[in-house]
Amino acid sequence: MLVAALNTASAQQKAEDARNPAPPKAGAAVSDPKANQYCANIADAAADARYEWQKETLTKLEKDIEGRIKILEEKRAEYEEWLRRRNEFLAKADEAVVAIYSRMRPEAAALQLANMKDETAAAILAKLGPRSASAVLNEMEPARAAQLSNVINGSKRPQDNEKAG
Repeated sequence: MLVAALNTASAQQKAEDARNPAPPKAGAAVSDPKANQYCANIADAAADARYEWQKETLTKLEKDIEGRIKILEEKRAEYEEWLRRRNEFLAKADEAVVAIYSRMRPEAAALQLANMKDETAAAILAKLGPRSASAVLNEMEPARAAQLSNVINGSKRPQDNEKAG
């Protein structure tokens, strides 16, 4: 009985394989001449459709890039205008601020410069006369005076100046 069951199972497996043949392996040539002829006939049309799709995609991407470039150009112009106005303001205020600090008592100027950002305080000190600047530095804490002197001399890296400010 076991042998009969095995024979029946084997026959059923063969019938199943005949109804559902295995798919052809990738890269294997199809033996059906009609299928090969069909593939050969539509190859040019498929290539043309692929090229047309790629062309449309590139056109869309080009328009997107042009739009982004326009936005960036507008932003650049806006920042240039802002920078121009800022530089004009600093040029005007710079002279006035230096004049104010040059007329202050060294103790008062030292207290105010000690609480400013490094770059601002160093710029003011650099534009003061040597006698006024030395008097102000003399009134500051030695560590802060040395720090500002380093900024004036440019011995500090820009990253250090940003961290300290």
